[in-house]
Amino acid sequence: MTLKECYTALGGDYDEVMGRLRSERLVQKFVLKFLNDGSYQLLCDSLAAGDREEAFRAAHTVKGVCANLAFNTLLESAEALTEALRDGKPPEAGEEALVARVKEDYQRTRQAIEAFQEGAGG
Repeated sequence: MTLKECYTALGGDYDEVMGRLRSERLVQKFVLKFLNDGSYQLLCDSLAAGDREEAFRAAHTVKGVCANLAFNTLLESAEALTEALRDGKPPEAGEEALVARVKEDYQRTRQAIEAFQEGAGG
């Protein structure tokens, strides 16, 4: 799998990130670093603990990383969850669906990157 194919699989915008970082080697470096970023796990742990303030910060970080890397599908769902958690708002109807969508989009993103990593020789 090429890096461009990886971007297609994860719902990202390869041309956008190349326009920003200008080097496929640099994009690849940051895409692979995404696998070790702890923000998503912090988001899940914070939600499970009911810590909405920390969950907001973690969702905002996931959103920012996705914006920088043009991971647009995960960006959209993380942005929606970030807004639902903003200012310590109490849980709203439909929030569980937002969390489920972020989890689904994250798994899709992770699987695409892992497939790319395997094809790129680790």
